[in-house]
Amino acid sequence: MKFLRNGQAAPELSRRRFLKNSAVLSAVAWTPVFRLSPAEAQGCTPPPNFPADTPVYLQAFENWSKGIVIDGLWTCAPRSAQQCVDVVNWAAANGWQVRPRGAMHNWSPIHVTADTDCHDNIVLLNTTDFLADIAVETGWATPAVRAQAGVYMEDLLDFIEEHGLGMTAVPAPGDVTVGGVLAVDAHGTAVPAKGEQRQPGHSYGSLSNLVLELTVVAWDKKANAYTLQTIDRRDREAEVLLAHLGRSLVVEAVLQVGANQKLRCRSYTDIHIDELLGPPGTSGRTVEHYLDSAGRMEVIWFPFTDKPWLKVWSVAPTKPLMSREVHEPYNYSFSDNMPAEIEEMARSLTRGNKASTPLFGQMMYNVTVAGLAATQTADIWGNSKNVLLYIKPSTLRIEASGYAVLTRRNNVQRVIHEFTEKFKALVASYEARGEYPINMPVEIRVTGLDTPAEVDAVAGANMPALSAVRPVEDHPEWDVAVWFDCLSFVGTEQSEAFNTEMENWLHSHFNADEAMVRPEWSKGWAYSPSATWNDANYIERTIPGSHSYGRPRKASWNKAISRLDALDPHRVLSNSFIDRLMQQR
Repeated sequence: MKFLRNGQAAPELSRRRFLKNSAVLSAVAWTPVFRLSPAEAQGCTPPPNFPADTPVYLQAFENWSKGIVIDGLWTCAPRSAQQCVDVVNWAAANGWQVRPRGAMHNWSPIHVTADTDCHDNIVLLNTTDFLADIAVETGWATPAVRAQAGVYMEDLLDFIEEHGLGMTAVPAPGDVTVGGVLAVDAHGTAVPAKGEQRQPGHSYGSLSNLVLELTVVAWDKKANAYTLQTIDRRDREAEVLLAHLGRSLVVEAVLQVGANQKLRCRSYTDIHIDELLGPPGTSGRTVEHYLDSAGRMEVIWFPFTDKPWLKVWSVAPTKPLMSREVHEPYNYSFSDNMPAEIEEMARSLTRGNKASTPLFGQMMYNVTVAGLAATQTADIWGNSKNVLLYIKPSTLRIEASGYAVLTRRNNVQRVIHEFTEKFKALVASYEARGEYPINMPVEIRVTGLDTPAEVDAVAGANMPALSAVRPVEDHPEWDVAVWFDCLSFVGTEQSEAFNTEMENWLHSHFNADEAMVRPEWSKGWAYSPSATWNDANYIERTIPGSHSYGRPRKASWNKAISRLDALDPHRVLSNSFIDRLMQQR
């Protein structure tokens, strides 16, 4: 065990971060800004005997989709790792639970449940105010960076870019924290193009696969208390901490990184789905074609349209002649700031105007085509960060189902085509009944898996036990994951019923020697016809089965849960939904 360095200077708030936060606070309800002291919090009894050096206050909570909105929860913002330890030990002694709180860019109730309020014995631990140190780490076989849990990904990428470093693929929003992305094995979209050699320090899997070392608050039997502990990627505890679903408190992480790359991103809006998402053997501009030529792509398929917005990233050390160089991220302003008529129609879709969904989808497609032309962003080039980050807090808020289909690289086109045909058939069946449950895009990405072979700085690195893209030992030929997200506005009628049917089909269809399915932790899953994260069979059987299939007993779901329980035997770092989900089966 070792403790964090003392005396490390907090990073200077970047000008971009300052301006962004100012804009967000004035225009968008992203991070709730009010704070009430215990004396001001009428009707809510404050936590008793709370550590005196860590002020506690009442603050609102709102997740990304606005599916979980809570007027006020007891919250604290520790200034150091030791204060985090003090809060957890206080909670254990007083019968409270602690939930780490980052950017709240999450959908699922693994963070807090929708029925939580200030009368529950739960305190949020805000990491973003003070746990935001970043430093280059030396002594590893590859370049590495040490980042505390509250560091925003945009700030981390800014920092490493200044040192000539970068990552292969990252989540599209920059306002997600290091602690958050590691809790749910967040990902971007990338596999190696044909002939492409992976560069040292880079990985095609989730961000969890970049972890070399974690510093966590965990139970120490000898001390009979929670202490600050450092877990190396080779330690068996690392397996369950690399994607822990909020069942632990990670204070900081050391991540491997590699030489920064220049990327070109080209957008296409003229490829018909019958070509792009066609069956295996289709000639022309297919997903398979772009994966072979570039390795990095994303499909955004607007509802009731037949030509998606396809983004294709490729490594380009020098600026292509026709590309426009960009020096900042978030270059698609038309998607982050929708015209007023689009926003009004979007709101109306859940207020009795659902039959206008086809028109809304076409309008979004038209805005994209016009926006790419007007902003000259159909072909952009620059540092990786500037072309990989493109979602701002001001974009339309939605709910999303999410699944990863693990399969062979040469099976990707078939998996996508079969999903496409099922999706079209389901949409048509609902439309025939006058229902429009999917009123935002379908998103499709392809990534590699979290293989230890891509952890260059640690020999004998463990795989993340609960990552959606952990390799399946019995199927070493499965080397990629196809990610499917179906998006709708919160409150859309029949969306849960639609996603129930799609979820059941995914697991029954891709359940053989060719592919298998796992849920994307941060998104929607375990659907019943009227609710999300609600199907008992999915929670109690499907999920544990998908994380035990093809693995040795020592790497099964039950083993992972038992190890997490040992790190937090008092279940301080849990909630009622996690208690239901993370049981041995």
